[in-house]
Amino acid sequence: MTEISLAQQNFLLAQKRHKRSVRTSRLCIFLLFFGLWEVASQSGLIDSFIFSSPSKLFLCAYGMILDHTLFTNIGITLFETIVSFLLVIFFALFITIILWFNKHISETLEPYLVVLNSLPKSALAPLLIVWLGANYNTIIITGMSVAIFGSILSLYNSFQSVDTEKVKLIYTLGGNKFHALTKVVLPSSLPSLFSIMKVNIGLCLVGVIIGEFIAARAGLGYLIIYGSQVFKLDWVILSIAILCIIAIALYQAIAIAEKYCLKHH
Repeated sequence: MTEISLAQQNFLLAQKRHKRSVRTSRLCIFLLFFGLWEVASQSGLIDSFIFSSPSKLFLCAYGMILDHTLFTNIGITLFETIVSFLLVIFFALFITIILWFNKHISETLEPYLVVLNSLPKSALAPLLIVWLGANYNTIIITGMSVAIFGSILSLYNSFQSVDTEKVKLIYTLGGNKFHALTKVVLPSSLPSLFSIMKVNIGLCLVGVIIGEFIAARAGLGYLIIYGSQVFKLDWVILSIAILCIIAIALYQAIAIAEKYCLKHH
């Protein structure tokens, strides 16, 4: 028994060392990248006007914080992304449940969902602006359009792949389709739902930026397109870096929620 316990302890220590090594390697790559970028910019190996540098980005961010433009634009993009993400999850779940309840509707709509999912969503953005106007609603709908159809198809496939024996057991015990949905299908599809959410948060962010490129007067997408037009490339690169941070933070938030929900499920 002691030997097994020691083996387990050694295994856990090895796992901790491995995780620590991975985190250290990631940090080293991050610092090396920014260090080489700064050195190359200062030494003239790359044009600091075009490629900027970490020090210039820091000064740019500091200046934008002082004039209250940085957090305002971050907040707008973050708000649009979260709203579009929540709406995608709500409507994807709602429509998928309808499709699961009615096989005739699902078989009828399936080819249309496939076609809509295959459409290049960037082509829809100009039309949405003409139809709805250049406002927050258009940008949020653009963010939704990138993710919603794929979410419905993926979630419906997850519903269909649930163990049929468990569903039959519900019916055998006198339950109905609603009981099968709430007791078997939804709980079994929870891991798939969180996987879809992890993908969707990035897709919604992409869709929002596409909308801001065309319709916005504020937001990180607006800063990118405006900065490129007036050759304020520090704005462009800083906005892209912030978008990377936002994407990582939102993904990690969903991962934490997933661990909590699955642990208490």
